[in-house]
Amino acid sequence: MTEPDVTVVVAVYNTMPYLTECLNSLVGQSIGTERLQVIAVDDGSTDDSGRELDRFAERYPGTVTVIHQENSGGPAAPSNRALELATGRFVYFIGSDDYLGEEALERMVACADANESDVVIGKMVGTNGRYVHQKLYTGDRTDISLYDSELPYTLANTKLFRRELVEKHGLRFPEDLPVGSDQPFTIEACVRARKISVLSDYTYYYAVKRGDESNITYRADHLARLRCTARIMEHTAGLVPAGPERDAVLKRHFDWELSKLLKKDFTALDPDTRRQVCEGIGALVEAYFTDALRDGTGVKRRVRFGLALRGAVEELTRAIADETEHGAPPFLLEGDRAFALYPGFRDAGVGLDERWYEAHETVAGRLAAGTKLESAEWEQDGEELTLALKLRLGIAGDASSAYVALAQGAMPESADKPGARKLSKGARRPEARGTFTAVPAGDGTGTLLDARVPVEAVRAKRGVRVYVDVAGSTYEIPVRTEGLPMPLARRWGRTTPHRVAATPNTKGRLVITTAPLWEPKPGVGARLRRTLSRSKRK
Repeated sequence: MTEPDVTVVVAVYNTMPYLTECLNSLVGQSIGTERLQVIAVDDGSTDDSGRELDRFAERYPGTVTVIHQENSGGPAAPSNRALELATGRFVYFIGSDDYLGEEALERMVACADANESDVVIGKMVGTNGRYVHQKLYTGDRTDISLYDSELPYTLANTKLFRRELVEKHGLRFPEDLPVGSDQPFTIEACVRARKISVLSDYTYYYAVKRGDESNITYRADHLARLRCTARIMEHTAGLVPAGPERDAVLKRHFDWELSKLLKKDFTALDPDTRRQVCEGIGALVEAYFTDALRDGTGVKRRVRFGLALRGAVEELTRAIADETEHGAPPFLLEGDRAFALYPGFRDAGVGLDERWYEAHETVAGRLAAGTKLESAEWEQDGEELTLALKLRLGIAGDASSAYVALAQGAMPESADKPGARKLSKGARRPEARGTFTAVPAGDGTGTLLDARVPVEAVRAKRGVRVYVDVAGSTYEIPVRTEGLPMPLARRWGRTTPHRVAATPNTKGRLVITTAPLWEPKPGVGARLRRTLSRSKRK
């Protein structure tokens, strides 16, 4: 048999019925079975996976090789064993519950040959609700770097690697890591590769989420995930010197792996486990969370890392529990600075510098979440009608610049998710009309805004929005009705009677609609004059 172009490694443990589709996608590759070697290692499966592998080996004797071994506890050992038997010019790894597009291997091998690439990454998508990071796949690129692309957020080993690179540097998977054992392999391969290419023109890989979530990643506990992440970060630090390039890789681990350990399930852990997680994350923050990483991290994550660094388990637990139950805390405004009032802020006992609490990123989402409508009603004085609103803003300190306006038109689509937007420099905003009083809430949860905005007697449909200055920027926040009863529609005006209504739109945002009670239809006057003229001639 001639040397195959590519060896596909499949580590298998109890993945029926998904395994069948995976194997069919391999033997059906357009590259052809004569250019393909499949090495599948059954890692002690207790379902029908072993028998299914043997069936494919019998059917494709020159292509599919099957090895059966006792369970090793993870995919690293079976993948290493397959590498010892690989003979292809390239090696490719696939999860045994996933599958490939029909032309995947042929396209990737052609790319590697044409560009002399050591690593080729084909576009992956998730199926059955599985999340796959997509920002790397913005277009075909023949030469990217681990340090200035989205590659650190795509570190699975589901890529095409030149086997000469793998063997030259003795790349293997650490068998004592139950979670993330592919990351050290992938990171080192990308550090040592001459060229890394990305293909986005075709769906190469379909990542499947199993219905029972039996994947080992879903079953690992907090401490196991922490230990594995620490090993991966240490391995990376041994390959990449301290500086911006190391930061570019490790930012992923702070953003993803470590942040996931400090979500709402952290509060349900027993006290000793919480302490161990806090200590472990604190040690990694001390070792690798540089000033540049700190300043480039959102205040929510930054504060949690800072509290872990200080060993403030009680404050960390409270910060997570409070935000889970009540949402983001208010901001304290001091001049052009905004601080998130998480536990431990300016607490000498915690000793965490206030810079950890300072918001550098846009605060649009937090301002929207912290803005609550408490009441809305009409106030009428003769011909004048006023919309009287009471709102609670998620800011503390000097909020005197906050005001309400009736804005024409819809919020931009880009603002739909966060529910607010930062106005660009020079952008026009509605004039502040009416009276506004902003006072700190007595419970310290923000600012109470009392607004009385005059309603004009015109035909219009306007959204009710709050405009507030935070740290030198102006934000526009739509007011949500939050299920509150709205004041009844009413009529006002003797000279030109109008009707006004306050209703939520399809997104739950408060909208004020005004219209004349009577308005002649177009052409009515002309028809009336013609009728009168005809009657005079008679």
